Amino acid sequence: MGAAGFWDNQEKAQALVTEMRQLQLIVKPLTELISGAEDLEVLLEFIEEEGSEESIPELSTTADRLESSLDQLELQAMMSAPEDGSAAYLSIQAGEGGTDSSDWAEMLLRMYLRWCERRGFSVELLDRSDAEEAGIRSATIRIEGDYAYGYLKGETGNHRLIRISPFDSAGRRHTSFAAVDVSPDMGEVAEIEINWDQDVREDTYRASGAGGQHINKTDSAIRLTHLDSNVVVQCQNNRSQHKNRAEARKMLKAKLFQIEQEKRDAELAAKRGGKSKIGFGGQTVRNYVLHPEQYVKDARTGYKAGNPGPILDGDLDGFLESFLRWGMTEN
Repeated sequence: MGAAGFWDNQEKAQALVTEMRQLQLIVKPLTELISGAEDLEVLLEFIEEEGSEESIPELSTTADRLESSLDQLELQAMMSAPEDGSAAYLSIQAGEGGTDSSDWAEMLLRMYLRWCERRGFSVELLDRSDAEEAGIRSATIRIEGDYAYGYLKGETGNHRLIRISPFDSAGRRHTSFAAVDVSPDMGEVAEIEINWDQDVREDTYRASGAGGQHINKTDSAIRLTHLDSNVVVQCQNNRSQHKNRAEARKMLKAKLFQIEQEKRDAELAAKRGGKSKIGFGGQTVRNYVLHPEQYVKDARTGYKAGNPGPILDGDLDGFLESFLRWGMTEN
């Protein structure tokens, strides 16, 4: 990185820095495990030779620390695909259910934002469309952090909420749906060729929401439609139309990359006689039940938590890790 001219091409340099950081995420835990194993061996030899029990608590602490490191390394090994270490685009779309679904979509957005906060991941809101009464019609965020896409890739699909509706004066139980879609931000590494003049239709519109006088007076927001696949992405978080266009193009490449990966997975699953993952708005992946019982259950892995509160507040690690382990057994 200190070489002359390294930062002349910012995108290429950043890609190399990201690749180096991902390699360090693998090498560092392995080095620590080897060092820890050597410490453990020394402690065992010391206890056997001296016959003293004073080192047993230290031995137990070291063993617990190594076990935790090994579990974490095992999870990283489950995220071995090139895209798993990438940043992620996460989109939420309210489904059937009117105001309840719009409110549910915003609850999901808050849940993922809280999870990112717990992880120390950075988040950028790229697009948000508010509903008329409450909640959101849709939103897209970009999540930057180690293995962001690897952890979140299993969130794609329908999320179902069952509760007593706060918007129903009769206090009846309602079922709401919201669709989640997660795509990897592969940057320039993604091998997706797009003719931006012929393959994509670009529309500009005025951004909505807060942002001062400028944001509502110029057509700075960008919407891109890939004509062949009908994939649509949009970005309105920047005041600059050029920056919104650049970000929207990255999002479109990410979605097209994801579609290609899902096609390959489907072909491989067909050869094996299995089922492939269903994409955006398809399979129900998780049920959040707030009435009459209270629990959250993954429809694929069977993993279940009895208290929805912490889950909706971002405590998702149990579900994310169970999906990764389930994915390994399925494959």
